[in-house]
Amino acid sequence: MSKYKIASLFAGIGGIDYGFEYAGAKSIWANEIDKYCALTFNLNHKDTHLIVDDICNINGKDIPKVDILTGGFPCQPFSIAGYRKGFEDDRGNMFFQIMRLVKEMSENANKPRVIFLENVKNLKTHDKGNTFEVIKNKLEEAGYIVTEKILNTCEYGNLPQNRERIFIVGFLNENDFNNFKWPEKIKLTNTIDKVVNWNADVDKKYLYESDKKCYELLKENVKEKNVIYQYRRVYVRENKGGVCPTLTANMGMGGHNVPLIINNKNKIRKLLPIECLKLQGFPNDFKIPKELCDSRVYKQAGNAVSVKVIERVAKQIINAMEETDNEID
Repeated sequence: MSKYKIASLFAGIGGIDYGFEYAGAKSIWANEIDKYCALTFNLNHKDTHLIVDDICNINGKDIPKVDILTGGFPCQPFSIAGYRKGFEDDRGNMFFQIMRLVKEMSENANKPRVIFLENVKNLKTHDKGNTFEVIKNKLEEAGYIVTEKILNTCEYGNLPQNRERIFIVGFLNENDFNNFKWPEKIKLTNTIDKVVNWNADVDKKYLYESDKKCYELLKENVKEKNVIYQYRRVYVRENKGGVCPTLTANMGMGGHNVPLIINNKNKIRKLLPIECLKLQGFPNDFKIPKELCDSRVYKQAGNAVSVKVIERVAKQIINAMEETDNEID
């Protein structure tokens, strides 16, 4: 059994939990407000106790003793898609709920040794950098030494998706901080050919055929095999570099930002929900609840983290903690 335990806030479908468990930690407790995400989480993380509730209703004393507290807190207020409202948006205030819980956990002799946070890269520059400074200062006031880095999934996760996210790590222990090193870039060998099934027979609902209003536009532009395209209502963009564009929460909903391919049968189709999950690094045996419609699964995939990137950062965190503990021993 792992030596280090994690609690996961804003757990979604459990991407951060997967990453830390692959790195050698143990996910024992999680919180998520979305009941549909909870269905997916519980189906795939049977050993983690999930509380389905608003984080505002959670008390730090109710969180079991853990070493690492994680949170991919809502990114929409800081993203371009969310109009960059930041802390003015109610969702932007969720960071302060994290800090409230840290304070309550500390009062209950359960202050996490490490805090791990994930968000969109625009968090770093939002409001001319003031938003990030507030976050960093609050973590430092709570006793944490903070380091952050923007990592691209296709450069650090060996996953063919262009997805930049900021990762923030706060260490309570100075030795942990000194022992920590961010992962290095790695070569992308896991190409889209290994994720997308170009020969798959798919349900008609995934196809763009002559009965669709946008068909002529797509037919004119979607021509190259082994390429992923984006359909953005009035235009189609071919993605260069052999990778998929950033998967988003509104993917597959209303025809905006839908990743498309032309398969080996010259049919234009959406990426399948399971292909989107694989582009995020979820395992081949990941289970999708039968009662969920595709739009919800697409949203969950777009909102998720890139598991392999989490795993690599988590491994570095755990290595740092182990080095400290070995020095003490």
